[in-house]
Amino acid sequence: MSGYGVFAEYYDKLTENVAYPKRADYFRTLLSAQGVTGGTLLDLACGTGRLLLEMAAYGFDVIGVDASAEMLCAAQSKPQIMKLRPLLLCQTMQTLDLYDTVDAAVCALDSVNHLTDPRDVQAAFKRVSLFLNPGGVFVFDVNTVYKHKAVLANNSFVSDMEGLYCVWQNRLDEKTDTVEITLDFFEEDDGAYVRSTETITERAYPLEDLQAWLEEAGLTVVNIYEELTQSPPKSDTQRAVFVCKKG
Repeated sequence: MSGYGVFAEYYDKLTENVAYPKRADYFRTLLSAQGVTGGTLLDLACGTGRLLLEMAAYGFDVIGVDASAEMLCAAQSKPQIMKLRPLLLCQTMQTLDLYDTVDAAVCALDSVNHLTDPRDVQAAFKRVSLFLNPGGVFVFDVNTVYKHKAVLANNSFVSDMEGLYCVWQNRLDEKTDTVEITLDFFEEDDGAYVRSTETITERAYPLEDLQAWLEEAGLTVVNIYEELTQSPPKSDTQRAVFVCKKG
């Protein structure tokens, strides 16, 4: 799994366009439809804690887990997080180890794609299943193979923001549907720009493979949706959402 060291410093600024309240409401709706309206919720790969805060506002007792200490430090620096004081743990998804079971788990913004070895994905699903209560629900999203091949591919993107310039360059391995993403950050400092670099790797998996691995882990796939909808994925869906339940 790729780290978020340098990226942690700029993550919130570069994801200002992510509508976290809308995404949290969507996840809440999916959880509620499966009978989970409260209790303890795990935000797996919680990053800087923005989704975690939104889910806490719905009354969930939240736990955040992330493999990046830098991302967790960014979360802890938020006044809202300091006031809420949730349990934050620095762990990888495939070595998840909680102190107790949870009623629900969410994992957003293609975090599962950061596991580039299928064995790690399988291990992560088994760890989530282990710590879910019977009847517990796991909701997560993934970038699709289509997105990796047709959208990310070998393309480059640029973000030009006040005080920060970011160049995003992709390199696609078509054999494994893996994209290596190199992020170059240029931050203004007293009239000059200081450069820093982060490399992240993501892998897309066929949805049927993910479903099989979830079922092997003891999780029943209730539905698969196109992102932020309750409609099935299409051939050009860029992000798919899985709703899974532990029997």
